[in-house]
Amino acid sequence: MRQTILVLNGPNLNSLGRREPEKYGSQGLRQLEQEWQQWSCDRGVPVRCEQSNFEGRLVDLLHQAEEEQEVAAVVFNPGAFTHTSRALRDAIASLSIPVIEVHITNVAAREEWRRHSLVAEVCAGSIVGLGTLGYRLGLEAAADLTGSKL
Repeated sequence: MRQTILVLNGPNLNSLGRREPEKYGSQGLRQLEQEWQQWSCDRGVPVRCEQSNFEGRLVDLLHQAEEEQEVAAVVFNPGAFTHTSRALRDAIASLSIPVIEVHITNVAAREEWRRHSLVAEVCAGSIVGLGTLGYRLGLEAAADLTGSKL
């Protein structure tokens, strides 16, 4: 039965807390993953966290999420691949489970090349510019979309 929410992070997100903290905050990815696990415990909704700097690995993780029969939804920050990866777009489009796109910064207010998301059109929704709160909102949305009890 599908009940787990996969939180998937793309390139450079393993550097959270060190990389441009004025934009991305001071919390590291491991700290954030602990918060998401606490959210999971509090609500009884299992969460699994993965991160990769490699596009192909992210595609594989999305395909595995579909095949495993335990993942109900994905909260996904594709990082810079958001703007460049047709492979990730196609992988998301092939899924029968919802994907919520999350970005810590407001990509629409940044460099021109960041203003277009190739994945947005195949995601259930997008949460941008709310800092790391966006992940928690993404988890809430994923749980709601999949009928998990909060």
